[in-house]
Amino acid sequence: MNILIIDDEPKARILLRNIIDSGCDFVESITEASNLKSGVALIRETSPQLVFLDIEMPNQQGTELLNYFEADEIDFEIVFTTAYSDYALRAFEMNAIDYILKPLRSKKIIDVINKVKNNYDKENVGSKFQELKKSLKTNRFEKMGLPVKDGILFVSLAEIIHIEADGMYSKFHTVEEGSLLVSKPLKYFEHILEISSDFYRPHRSHIFNLNFLKRYIKKDGNYVVLNNEHIIPVAKDKREAFLALISLQ
Repeated sequence: MNILIIDDEPKARILLRNIIDSGCDFVESITEASNLKSGVALIRETSPQLVFLDIEMPNQQGTELLNYFEADEIDFEIVFTTAYSDYALRAFEMNAIDYILKPLRSKKIIDVINKVKNNYDKENVGSKFQELKKSLKTNRFEKMGLPVKDGILFVSLAEIIHIEADGMYSKFHTVEEGSLLVSKPLKYFEHILEISSDFYRPHRSHIFNLNFLKRYIKKDGNYVVLNNEHIIPVAKDKREAFLALISLQ
């Protein structure tokens, strides 16, 4: 595997190189760039499989790298590194893209590199970053990238009916794709779906799209029925807030 590090901080580049050298003996080469322009040139020259890309750099944001490539040219994975928690991080999560918060931690870096090594999918990379580019440009999220068995499936938020916990997995029920098992816990999706007021978690095991609410039943412990006839319990400590919410719909 060839890796490129793009970061304006020399200490960050040295630390990342040392972590990779000591923990990933399958890595064949590591190249470095101190700015985006040099990084773009090295991508074209060295054809890396993985690029570690700092978000905050002088003159240009790291995310602007996507402006230099068409979707079908992006055949490398990108792992963003940043000391900041902002809109961009939500965009990465929505599009199933890895990022690492600074200060850098050895285990996280090695885990990400192994993940790329074991799951690299050249065909999927371009579409993933095309969706990211669109999200960053429009400042809107319309789709979510779901890691499924054979890659990443992009599902419109408006098509998601219901998500339920299944151990450390989540089961998505959608209009077009049916039911999908995704290898992330429900709590992960509650966090990233905070961007939309359409989604509500009435119970620790369920999140649903309010646009698919069919009935609210005030008996047998209180529950809702969705358009697909799925029944979702409403937890006792959520009832008052939920009734206030739906009375405003």
